[in-house]
Amino acid sequence: MRPAGRGDRGQSTVELALVLPLVLLFVLVLLQAGLVVRDQVLLTHAAREAARAASVATGDRAVAARRGAERAGPLSSDRLSAETELLDDGRVVQVAVRYRSVTDLPFVGALLPDRTLRSVAVMRVESTEHGS
Repeated sequence: MRPAGRGDRGQSTVELALVLPLVLLFVLVLLQAGLVVRDQVLLTHAAREAARAASVATGDRAVAARRGAERAGPLSSDRLSAETELLDDGRVVQVAVRYRSVTDLPFVGALLPDRTLRSVAVMRVESTEHGS
């Protein structure tokens, strides 16, 4: 019989080489999920800001909502859209904001498609003029 552990010197290295790609892929997927959650939180804030801007706008509420959403944070404006709607006989404005969150991390981007996120905010209209 041979002494224990003497012929197993490279086993740990081989096991690490087999498992490490899976662990790295798992970490990248978790990181990508975290980025999508961050985008959703930013989008919720953008929807609130858009609704606030639309509720106090004296002109075109749709333009005000779009500007409010763009200024709310570090979301890319070319992947952002905002739709406004007056409710309750023009006393309430609802803004629906959509954002395409790209999945562009290495390896994960090829496995997971881009996500379209949506957030809705509603606020009471504070100006007396009712725009669109």
